[in-house]
Amino acid sequence: MSTLIKNAKVVLPHEVADVDVLVDDARIADIDPAMQIAADEVIDASGLHLIPGVIDDQVHFREPGLTHKEDLAHASAACAKGGVTTFFEMPNTSPTTTTCDALHAKLELAAGKSIVNYAFYIGATTENVDELKRAQRTPGIKIFIGSSTGNMLVDEQEALEQIFAETSLPITAHCEDEATVQANAQRYADVHDVAIHSQIRDHQAAWIATRRAVDLAKRHRHRFHVLHVSTAAEVELFRDHQSLLTAEACPHHLFFNVDDYERLGSLVQMNPSLKLKSDNEGIWQALLDGEIQVIATDHAPHQLAEKQQPYPASPSGLPAVENSLALLLDQVNRGHCTIQQVVHWMCDAPARVWDLLYKGRIEVGYDADLVLVDLELRQQVLNENQLTKCGWSPWHGVELQGWPVRTWVRGQQVFGPEGVDRSHRGTEAIFDHQRGGYWATQD
Repeated sequence: MSTLIKNAKVVLPHEVADVDVLVDDARIADIDPAMQIAADEVIDASGLHLIPGVIDDQVHFREPGLTHKEDLAHASAACAKGGVTTFFEMPNTSPTTTTCDALHAKLELAAGKSIVNYAFYIGATTENVDELKRAQRTPGIKIFIGSSTGNMLVDEQEALEQIFAETSLPITAHCEDEATVQANAQRYADVHDVAIHSQIRDHQAAWIATRRAVDLAKRHRHRFHVLHVSTAAEVELFRDHQSLLTAEACPHHLFFNVDDYERLGSLVQMNPSLKLKSDNEGIWQALLDGEIQVIATDHAPHQLAEKQQPYPASPSGLPAVENSLALLLDQVNRGHCTIQQVVHWMCDAPARVWDLLYKGRIEVGYDADLVLVDLELRQQVLNENQLTKCGWSPWHGVELQGWPVRTWVRGQQVFGPEGVDRSHRGTEAIFDHQRGGYWATQD
């Protein structure tokens, strides 16, 4: 099956160009092909931009074990609608993904359920370094340096030293200092206003844990990716990257801060917690300066009834894959960034950070993971329109300008004017960890 996408403004690696793109089966066959080229399907994309599919390197899709909150079928449909063509899912499911057998079981599960491409991290514990050393078919190792599910808290220095010293896969971590969080939790044990969450999981908790992880990465010369940066101060810790360190920001830490608790309450409770408006500004500036390379969602849905429990019974996390691209396209329209920057942060950079092959760019030979976006389209985010299983968004009622209108996964349309095609199946992401990561693959 061949498809010719005509008359779009195409976001290429180094420019936005008025060129046609030919897709043949699963790959991009040609860019600006001859006028007489024939194709099985021709799409007139006049007035639209064509971008690579978004790669979201941090999601919690809850399967197995917590599927009342989310599952692979609903979440991957939400991805398709939102322009996300590849996701990397976290290991704190039930059971946890802390063995190679559990990792392979998840891959088999996704092969039958996900309509977009998929990958799964293997999670670290204090006792599974041998599993981490033999793991393959994964973007890397996830460490929870802070409270987590089951036995996945790794807070002991000896265990962290062993993981960084003896493993070879890239490492990423949730960085909040457990001792700081626990001390703050005791101090505010009698306070049940959800806004106290940002004082329990405060700036110091994030900074201490990130400093600790960055020190480990530098001493052991181990590639390390800082997840969901929540404070401007953390940027100073990885500014001197030494070709080892990359980082990411999430929409909630870009667009929400502690002032939003009054309006949204526990809907914007998450870990790491919301910080100050000055932190929003510092994280944005770090993205613009290239000190933070990636935007990912940390999509972590819970049922609305769960989220609306009185604090601290309310769980942390919020859904975002369905609206993350639109949130950033809206920023393009507001003049805060360019569409090329959005494509870099959400498509190209995550592919390079994680050594993901044939994705993240519109380039001949790359996978035809593509998204048509309409920068003029205005729509409200509405709970009743969400495909994620939890069925709500903290951006409910917000109007955004700029939306994905058609999505292809390896050349197959999974979202378009007729809605989501749930019959398609994505494929397992392929990694080449010998390439050297983000810094080694710049051009």
